[in-house]
Amino acid sequence: MSAVLLQRTLGAWRWRLLAVAAGLATWGFLLPVVYATFGAEIRRLVQGGYLSELLESLTAIGGGSVFTLDGSIALSFIHPIPIAMVAVLAIGYPIAALAGERQRGTLEVLLARPISRRRVYATALAATCLFVVGAMAASLVGVVAGATLFDVADELRMDRLLAVWANAALLFTTLGALALAASASFDRVAPALGLVLGFLIVSYAVELLGALWPDMAAWRPWSVFHYFQPAEIMAGDASPADAAILAGIAAAAVGYALWIFPRRDLAAPS
Repeated sequence: MSAVLLQRTLGAWRWRLLAVAAGLATWGFLLPVVYATFGAEIRRLVQGGYLSELLESLTAIGGGSVFTLDGSIALSFIHPIPIAMVAVLAIGYPIAALAGERQRGTLEVLLARPISRRRVYATALAATCLFVVGAMAASLVGVVAGATLFDVADELRMDRLLAVWANAALLFTTLGALALAASASFDRVAPALGLVLGFLIVSYAVELLGALWPDMAAWRPWSVFHYFQPAEIMAGDASPADAAILAGIAAAAVGYALWIFPRRDLAAPS
């Protein structure tokens, strides 16, 4: 890894990181507020009836629900809004780091210096991890702030909340590793970005539909989102195998990228 390149990368992307962190902190703050303000009252109003089951099915995404604090926290991590925000860093940066530089014709300039392709890749991977960890930390701060200011912090289990944060960081780091592998495989942004975004959307859709539609349930293990269940983690029912599978996918993506990137023929951009 190149410390100088990492420092310059973090400096170049600092405003994007701050913007994403602010958005995630705001989103994380809002969900406990919604629960404290409306969720508990609505839950008591419709408890036990058909309307309760209907509302649960309409609001449940990845085990999340505004009717409980744990469910609200789950939504703050697995809802499409925070996923889209984190994707700016977890997918946008990795694609720009290799395929983007290649498309602009600037990767050869970087590699003309005494730095190997593996060091360039390792630096991009380290920056991706730092971006993801920083973004998810902002979401965690927002959740704790919202729960504290609206007097529901006594319902929080901080050990389980930290476990959710760690697993969320692992999920998005895995997606970042997959994005870097795609970025190392293409000379243009469009095919690399299209491949990763297509995988992300299909994977999320499979998990969501599988949770709501019994006929799709058998497909859920093929989704990376199936291995991040924040509601189960908050309930203390998480499976250690989920984190192991995500780590295995990330390791495979890193191994592939370290193999393919040094072997790429970086022809002049057309």
